[in-house]
Amino acid sequence: MKNLILSLFLILGASFGIQAQQPQAKSAGTQAEIKFDKEVHDYGTVVKNGNGETTFSYKNVGKTPLILSNVRSSCGCTVPAWSKEPIMPGQSGSITVKYNTGNVGPINKTITVESNATNNRIVLKITGNVVAG
Repeated sequence: MKNLILSLFLILGASFGIQAQQPQAKSAGTQAEIKFDKEVHDYGTVVKNGNGETTFSYKNVGKTPLILSNVRSSCGCTVPAWSKEPIMPGQSGSITVKYNTGNVGPINKTITVESNATNNRIVLKITGNVVAG
């Protein structure tokens, strides 16, 4: 019984020692952080087959390079395009969004941006209304 208790203490001690050597998560002050100029774009009223393109500009206000790992839209009628290159601290980038204005009706779509930033998931929105020409 004594050996069993001693073995348990040794295992627990070893696991705490291993835990102490693991790298700690970076604090918010030392990571990338993304800040958008705007998170909602209102097209207003757009004529059918009109210009459905907009740009969301952002800046890396953090301390390490920012990498956008995924940018996806809520439907196939909205197509985002972005640079896959890291954005260095203090530098800016942009996401271009092209909405298909071929159908008449309201615009209410989202674009989800995933990155290595402290605010690692941001949802951008586009709104408006497409009318017949």
